[in-house]
Formats: sequence, structure tokens, C-alpha cells
Amino acid sequence: MKNITILSIVTSTAIMAGGYKIPEQSINSMALGAAYVAHTTDADSAYFNPANMSFMDSETNYMEMGLTLAHLPANTYTGTQTIGTIALPASGISEVENLPIPYMHFVSSEIYGWRFGFSTTVPAGLTKRWSTPFQKLSAEEFTLKNIEINPTASYKISDYVSVGAGVRAIYSQGKVYSDGGTILPAKREMEGDTIEWGYNVALAIKPTDDVSIGITYRSKVDLNEKGSANLYLSGVGKQYSANVSVPIPASLNVGISKTWNNDYTRNNDLTVELVYERTYWSAYKTLDFEYDKAIPAALAIFDNPVDKSWKDTNAYRIGLTYAYNDRLTLMAGYSYDESPVPDAALSYELPDSDAHIFSTGFKYQQTESLSWGMAILYDKKVERTLAAGINKNGIIGTFSDGGAILGTIGLSYKF
Repeated sequence: MKNITILSIVTSTAIMAGGYKIPEQSINSMALGAAYVAHTTDADSAYFNPANMSFMDSETNYMEMGLTLAHLPANTYTGTQTIGTIALPASGISEVENLPIPYMHFVSSEIYGWRFGFSTTVPAGLTKRWSTPFQKLSAEEFTLKNIEINPTASYKISDYVSVGAGVRAIYSQGKVYSDGGTILPAKREMEGDTIEWGYNVALAIKPTDDVSIGITYRSKVDLNEKGSANLYLSGVGKQYSANVSVPIPASLNVGISKTWNNDYTRNNDLTVELVYERTYWSAYKTLDFEYDKAIPAALAIFDNPVDKSWKDTNAYRIGLTYAYNDRLTLMAGYSYDESPVPDAALSYELPDSDAHIFSTGFKYQQTESLSWGMAILYDKKVERTLAAGINKNGIIGTFSDGGAILGTIGLSYKF
């Protein structure tokens, strides 16, 4: 398929704050588990809080680039699948996935009181594959590749307050394959891409030298997709024009940090940041594909509206930054991230659950201008069990394992 593919992938996997969304897009943010809104001091401020760009050294340009490797362990399902009133064995294990995720951030020196930034990130992405019969009927393969370009600007209103804003341009490319195999003689093959737009705004407040407050908001982006789909019944294929619309929900981040400074040197400075994130998933109510002509009743599984009824979620984060000396900075973080998917809507495309997230890392100042660092993050999913009669997709059983391990390495340069 052309563009509908992306929408199906994005809505079922990629925009999940509790599943496969990737808020960490730099060394600092990865090491702190995204507890990084109020106290942003490097090039990645352009992405995480552009308002803070105005508080950086006015004569310096900042740049950071790096690469994250994401390891997605297999999801394990143990249980049955209900078809009508019959429950059939349906245990299975998804494939292990490894994904490279590049990023880049830049902040300019001050230009007539303004600061300008630019970020290139991969805010979400996934390849989810099952080879077992019931799972591959909906997710033989779901693959998403995307990239976000986010130019930003900031202006200092006073010595204590700055504001920032930016434009989000998101290019997505992906595919979804489904195969009914021996269960249903139906297949679908969809591939495509799309470009969508949004915005972000930010506020930075520094009431004292050692306290920072940050607030950021990313807009909802409606994905209004049009394209074509190849649907197969008993080996005979037919192409359709199709369209569907779903939202990428808005998100709000509020952070506050406190720094305890050494009076004489930077050694032993400690910063603690608390972040609250609210993601407005309730905007996602149904997933409804529409075709330009009627499709066979046997392919209704690819046509019937799917009730989502997702809920708004919260994430709670804490990050610690410790300046061991003038060269070495150590970081660690912990987050609790809620899943927006209710029991009734859980599916094989996204066997999601609440998560405990642990992270750590460091940055080393190699020269006056050049620094480098590494970070690692572990996303531990909570085991999730669905009892009989709860799930609208007929799933009765337990999802375990899954989660993610992410490692980042990057370079920062000031000039």
C-alpha cells in the first residue's frame, strides 16, 4: 500500500509513549531517561526545550550528533485466541529486532537577541514480526522508519524568562504485511510514506541561579492518509484506493531542577530534575480504513472499524546529573511510564504495558571545544494478563518479556 501503511504502523506502534515512542534523542536525555526539560544546557536544548537556548553562552555555537542502537527483545505470548465461542491455542514469540537511530542537534550563537536551533531525530520506530498463525494474521510484519526535522527559535524576555517555538516536519516510511495462512485465506500487503506537520512551544524560567523550570508542548498531528492497498483472497489479489485518519496526540512536559553548587569549583555539582509528562492519547478513538469500492465479506477483517478508546497517560521521571570534575559528568535516571492501551484494545501489533525505565551514562570533556559520551537505557515492561471476556480481539492470556535496551554514543562540539 502507499500511504495507509504508515498510518497503520504509526497508530499501532510508533506513537506509543508507553510502548515504542523514543523520547530520548541525545546523550543527556538517554542517560537521564528523558528527565530533561528544565535543565538543558547543550545543543540538544534545541529539541528538548528550545526556550533554554537563550540562556546558553551568547557567543557560542553548539552541535551534537550521535547514534542510538535499539535492541527490542522478543515478546512472548502464552494463551489462547477466541474465534466465536471457541478458544484455540495461540502461544507465540515475536522476532528480536535491532534498530539504528541517528540524531543531530545545533544551536546558533545569539543573533540580535534571538537564538536559532535545528534538530534531526527519529522520535519513534519499530519492526514487529510474528511467524505464528494468529499473530501474523494482523502483524506478520509491521515496519516503521521515520525522521523528524525540527527548526526552532528562542527569545529572552528578561534575565529570568525565555520563550521558544518550532515547526515539526515528520517524514514516515513503512510497511505492514498480514497473512491469515491456515486460519483465513486472506493477505494484505501495504507500503508507503507520508509527510505531516506540527509545532512545539516552550517556556524556560530561572527564578534563581540554582533553580530552573521548563514547560514544553508538542501539538497533535492528524494523519489524513490516502493511498492504495493490495488485498488477497485465496491467492487472488485486487488493488483498492483507500483513506484513513487518526491523530498523533499532543504531549505536555513540565520539569523543575535544583542544582547544588560547589562554591569554588565545578567539582561535585549535583543537579536533580523532576519531570511530569502528560500525553493526550484519548484523541485516538477508532481506526477505520475506507475503500473506494466494496471488498469481499471474507476480507472484512481488513475493513471493519477498530475501537481503540485509548486513555490519556502520565509519565513520572527523575534525573541526576553529577559533575565529578571539570571533565567528567555522570548521569542516571528512572521513569515510570503508563501504557495508554486499555485491556479491551490490546493487540498483537502492540502488546504494550506499563514500564519501569532505568538509565545511566556519562559525558567527558576531551578538549575545550570537544566532548563525547555514552549512555544506556533499559525499558522493563510489566507483565500483562487478559482474562476471558475482556479483550475485544479475543485474546486470553499473558504477554511477557519485550521492552527495550537502548545504547547511545555521541560527540558534542562548541565553536
